[in-house]
Amino acid sequence: MTIPSFDLKRNYARVESEIKEAIDRVLSSQHFVLGPDVAAFESEAAAYLETPYAVGCASGSDALVLALMAAGVGPGDEVITSPFSFFATASCITRLGAKPVFADVEPDSYNISMEGVARAVTPRTKAFIPVHLFGQLCKMEEAPDALKDKKIALVEDCAQAFGAHRVHDGKITRGGAWGGFGCFSFFPTKNLGAYGDAGMVTCFNESDAKELSRLRVHGAAETYIHEEVGLNSRLDSIQAAILRVRLKKIETWTEERREVARRYGLLFAERGLEGPITPPSETPGNRHTYHQYVVKAERRDELQKFLAGRGIVTRVYYPLPLHLQPCFASAGYKQGSLPVAESLCGQVLALPMFPELLSEEQEAVVSAMAEFYANLKSRA
Repeated sequence: MTIPSFDLKRNYARVESEIKEAIDRVLSSQHFVLGPDVAAFESEAAAYLETPYAVGCASGSDALVLALMAAGVGPGDEVITSPFSFFATASCITRLGAKPVFADVEPDSYNISMEGVARAVTPRTKAFIPVHLFGQLCKMEEAPDALKDKKIALVEDCAQAFGAHRVHDGKITRGGAWGGFGCFSFFPTKNLGAYGDAGMVTCFNESDAKELSRLRVHGAAETYIHEEVGLNSRLDSIQAAILRVRLKKIETWTEERREVARRYGLLFAERGLEGPITPPSETPGNRHTYHQYVVKAERRDELQKFLAGRGIVTRVYYPLPLHLQPCFASAGYKQGSLPVAESLCGQVLALPMFPELLSEEQEAVVSAMAEFYANLKSRA
């Protein structure tokens, strides 16, 4: 048996006819860049997320760059973010000539520590990028008052958290709807994935929406009249049409992911793996959407090799924290600067996770993990 970390073909089989119909509609229209389907998807996504505006773009990476540009980030500025994230979280900062400032993360949620954020604020801080990692939100209500007092821009990295929400003071707030900018990736493996690159930025002010709309078309408010230097980052109509179909299914697929996560927890307990394996925690108040199911595992690298030998595909998100990446050496961080993130990089392992994962496949994964640790114990 081969068990993939994710299987897009199974998901496609569930929506194939609707997807083909949507693509045929775009082909018949011959309107391939921006256009009616993009506008419709922006409206539908904004309604789902409960934000006033949503602006489609070419990728999640571009979404971050566009949001920072709209926030006025540039050379000499500092942007606070997490060291335990995908590369684009920090590269978007340096691309604009600004400096990434990293705050350590929480050991249980893997999300940025708001206490660390408070310590990282300086007079040069221009923006804050909280990363809602693996499908659950940061504790946004605990964000330092200094961020608002100093009018520091909030740019949420929601690339892995479409549909995740947090309940605070009796109110449900989704990722991307906490009052600044929300940046989304629709890379094919995301919970809401396109069939190519695609992204989106949410915002709350009409002026910000207009700015983002200009920036994504080379800074042009009207054809060939450029008020500023922007990007070529337009959302394709075909991708928007596909996303419109898939958006209608997102709640069903999210609940299926949550059921997969629940089964993993039961199986770990059943096989006595609660010692060497630490399942992902769901922060109280959060609705975790499990973009990834990431455990902390003893002897992680050996376990991963053992599982691969049984045909079980796992992944490491992430093997090296951003503050220790060679390209960010000028930021001045050293080994030991952010110990929680550094420790996680040696422990975390993403197990197979997708809505269509079968219970017998999960049982095979956990049985193989139990076999690995039983072998270790017998050799001790």
